[in-house]
Amino acid sequence: MAPRISIIAAQFNPEIVEPMILVAQETLLKEGVQIIDIIRVPGSYEIPLATSLLLKKDNTDAIIVLGYIEKGETLHGEVMGHVVHQSIVQLQLQYSIPIAIGIIGPGATLEQATERNREYAIEAAQCAIQMVEVANQLKK
Repeated sequence: MAPRISIIAAQFNPEIVEPMILVAQETLLKEGVQIIDIIRVPGSYEIPLATSLLLKKDNTDAIIVLGYIEKGETLHGEVMGHVVHQSIVQLQLQYSIPIAIGIIGPGATLEQATERNREYAIEAAQCAIQMVEVANQLKK
């Protein structure tokens, strides 16, 4: 049975994130993955709540989260990035469902994000696929 994977992506910084969604989809489809949902949320800060709600539906084997937390003039982005990443890790452990993080930053410039967005999306998609296999093996 093909893995069932969902994508949750921030709408903020669409010039970075929209290409990430397309690349993640392409990577998943090449591997024969069934894409269950593509959910867009306002920004990276909203990703954990959407992830939690999606996990409660119990219809996905893994989730890929995509976004960009840009470098700002204050520590706001760093604080937000730590909170988002910590929340995602906690959800992954709570539900025992892999969540592949494809969030660029915090602290990345627009130039850095533009250079990395394709790579981050591919790696997140590949990670999700691999972790579904690992999780399935460990559950046996």
